[in-house]
Amino acid sequence: MSRLSTFSFVNQKPILMIAAIAVSVAGGIALAASDKYSVKVPGGLAFSEFKGYEDWQSVAVSQTESAMAVILANPVMIEAYRSGVPENGKHFPDGSKIAKIHWKPTLSKESPSPATVPGELLNVDFIEKDSKRFADSGGWGYAAFIYDQATDSFTPATTSDSPPQENDAKCGFACHTIVQAKDYIFTAYPRR
Repeated sequence: MSRLSTFSFVNQKPILMIAAIAVSVAGGIALAASDKYSVKVPGGLAFSEFKGYEDWQSVAVSQTESAMAVILANPVMIEAYRSGVPENGKHFPDGSKIAKIHWKPTLSKESPSPATVPGELLNVDFIEKDSKRFADSGGWGYAAFIYDQATDSFTPATTSDSPPQENDAKCGFACHTIVQAKDYIFTAYPRR
């Protein structure tokens, strides 16, 4: 190897190492930015407490002018629903969890007849029953996470969102008090 080629190769090693480190750091930052399971409501529920919610069974769907949603429940809550809760006057057991995924409604481009389907993801809301942890909110903790399409990430909802969220585990409690007789849960488990 000539002296010039040895010099070039030796001088490129630090540059290659710096480039490799930069790519690694940038990749780690991008991964961290898109890791929804690292997000938490200050003083409240963490997204990570609902890991796997995407595979939970559906309870029902709902739609307003501005959003359509699917309501999912974990196996603990599904079993309670099937046993008649809350219509039978009993309460959901601790460990019951709900996820509500909201999308902007859009018309299907493929359906042969007019059909409204989920479009842009708007947010994901969570509810968890833990009568000790959330004793001052009917035994339920609440969280809402807004989805940002530009960054492919979630952030806790705030008071500037609609509906306003106080950024704590009680953020949905005031709204849910109108269904106190149904253990604070709006969504019924319809016949299948």
